[in-house]
Amino acid sequence: MLVNIGFVALGAVFGVLARFLFSRWMKKRWPMDFPLATLLINLSGSFLLGMLVGSGAGSHWQLLIGTGFMGSYTTFSTFKLENIELHLKQQHKVLIGYLCLSYVGGVVLAGVGLWLGHEMSAIR
Repeated sequence: MLVNIGFVALGAVFGVLARFLFSRWMKKRWPMDFPLATLLINLSGSFLLGMLVGSGAGSHWQLLIGTGFMGSYTTFSTFKLENIELHLKQQHKVLIGYLCLSYVGGVVLAGVGLWLGHEMSAIR
């Protein structure tokens, strides 16, 4: 059990650092009202988690990358807060676009990642 906790913790440290650094870089490089950094983080996380699961990676990899890294890299709470902020600013068209891109894109990219991970594991 302690080893599993270690895998999750190690992955979480790198996931949160990746999210923090990527988000800061995006906001500095492309300052805008649209929450592009969170969108790209969550979409890439969906894809990568799909690939991990599709690859049939072992339980330690699932804990390290899936639970640890992806759990702290992707961010549901920031996504929800940004939705509320867009609503409060009455940017309803942007909000609807953000919701659609996030949910539909996330499901599609998770499916593509799942398929790709499965295909790559079949090659081994």
